[in-house]
Amino acid sequence: MNTPLVLVLRCPDSKGIVAAVATCLADHDGSIVESAQFNDPETQMFYMRVVFGAAGPRFPGLEALRAAFRPVAARFDMKWELHDLGHRPKVLVAVSKFGHCLYDLVHRWRGGQLPADIVGVVSNHEDMREFAEFNRLPYHFMPVNSANRVVQEGQILQLMQDSGADLLVLARYMQILTPAFSARIAGRCINIHHSFLPSFKGAKPYAQAHARGVKIIGATAHYVTDDLDEGPIIEQSVERVTHAHSPAALEAIGRGIESAVLSRAVTWHLEHRVVLNDNKTVVFN
Repeated sequence: MNTPLVLVLRCPDSKGIVAAVATCLADHDGSIVESAQFNDPETQMFYMRVVFGAAGPRFPGLEALRAAFRPVAARFDMKWELHDLGHRPKVLVAVSKFGHCLYDLVHRWRGGQLPADIVGVVSNHEDMREFAEFNRLPYHFMPVNSANRVVQEGQILQLMQDSGADLLVLARYMQILTPAFSARIAGRCINIHHSFLPSFKGAKPYAQAHARGVKIIGATAHYVTDDLDEGPIIEQSVERVTHAHSPAALEAIGRGIESAVLSRAVTWHLEHRVVLNDNKTVVFN
C-alpha cells in the first residue's frame, strides 16, 4: 500500500483513546504521519484524525486494518471511518446561472489541486453548458418548477447513483431543496451561501448589505439540511468594505470570497478533515 490512510473518529471522551489508536497502528506496522484531536468540553465528545502509512512488512491492506481496528472502536464506542487517501472521490456539481464557483472548482480540478474527479455538471438552466462541455464534462439540463420539483430531485439522485458521485456540490444552485431530498444526501452535499450567516438571508444579499452600510461581507459553506441555510458550517470568510463600494462592487468582492470558501470546504471534506458535531463541525485543517 503506497498511499497513506486516514482514520477519522468521534466518541465519548475517556482516558486512553490516543494510546489505544497509536498502539493498534504500531502493532500492525503503521507509522503516524499526522495527528490531530479535539475534546469538546460542552458535549464531552472526543474527535481525532490520524494520517498514517506503512512502516514494516506486517502492514496489512485496508480491509484487514478495518477488521483490526473494530475491537478498539467497540471498546470506546467510536463512530469511525478509515479511508485510503489515494482514492479519488467523485463529485457532481450543481449550478444555476452564476458560474464563478463552478469556474473555480473546475480550474482547481484541472490543475490537480482538487483531490477528486468531477463527473458532471447538473443545472436548471443552459447558461453553463458551453463552459462544462469545453472542459469535457457531461452537462445535465434538468429544469425545475414547483410542479416537477420532486421528480427533478429524483433525477439528480439517480444521476449521483449512475455516476458514482460521492459528493454533490451546490455551486450557487439557486433552488430550495425539499426536506426529503436533503435527508437523502445528508453529509454528502455542500452548499455555498452568499452571506456571512446568519445575516442577510434570501434574495439580493449584497443590496441588503449595502442598504445597511456594512463594513464586512462574507460567505459561508455548509452541509445541506432540511433547514434552509442552517446546516453545519464548514468554512466562512469575510472581507472589509467601505461606504464607497457600490452594490456591484460588493457583489464582485463577494463572488471571490464565495469561490474560495466553497473550494476550501469541498477540499477539506474530500480529505476527510470534517467531522460532524451535531449541528456544528470539527474541522482539522
